[in-house]
Amino acid sequence: MATVVFDNPPLHVWNAAMTRGLSKALDAVEDDPSVGVLVLTGAGDRAFCAGSDIGEFAPMRAPGEAVAKKLRPQHELFARLASFPKPTIAALNGHTLGGGLEIAVCCDLIVAEEHIGIGSPEIKLGVFPGSGGTFRVARRIGSGRAKEMQLLGEPVDAATALAWGLVNRVVPRGRAHTAALELAEVLLRRPPRSMALCKSVIDAAHDLTEEELIERSLVASDEAFTSAESAEGVQAFLTRRAPDFWAAPSETTIEKETSA
Repeated sequence: MATVVFDNPPLHVWNAAMTRGLSKALDAVEDDPSVGVLVLTGAGDRAFCAGSDIGEFAPMRAPGEAVAKKLRPQHELFARLASFPKPTIAALNGHTLGGGLEIAVCCDLIVAEEHIGIGSPEIKLGVFPGSGGTFRVARRIGSGRAKEMQLLGEPVDAATALAWGLVNRVVPRGRAHTAALELAEVLLRRPPRSMALCKSVIDAAHDLTEEELIERSLVASDEAFTSAESAEGVQAFLTRRAPDFWAAPSETTIEKETSA
């Protein structure tokens, strides 16, 4: 597995350098056969990501500037993360606000520590979540609750996020990364291509008609049933052993100005 660590102290606010860093990290792990699962977290214990670097806003006041310089590159990156072929887990080890939440909801699974706040405060700055947070949060928790979070701009606690289905697990303080790694270890025992196929059908659930989804599912299922993974899984079941799906660990840090 690979861990991407956001490292722009103190709260890992998101800027253009962070966008470039995450893009490079995805380049590094997407085609690496030793990486079966991608975990994202923040350095330290204060924040996963506390949103955009507001200091970058001033040069983007002219029409079209924010879209060209900030929002479109972020949309492209976040869409890439949302459709990443390998399972992704966001380990929310601290406050997750604005762009931080937009990144988290691109991931397949979200683990949150019990003490953190999760929210979309952009409306208080006269803007709104402009990098996919509107529709991706709504897909997870419904439009009513998404509007509550984004029109009021107030954070919710981890317990509420769990009850709403915004996150998958709530764990004690300091346990998010460890819990994410434990989930990753389970995923590493699953067949990677079949997981990618499963993700592709789930991710299309809000975009295609039922008939189109049936056809997509049938095509994906045909590939899964005829794969070497299926042969291994069936043989392992019949011989009462664990199938052999595994990837080696690695770690990448995404910093303010540089990235590994």
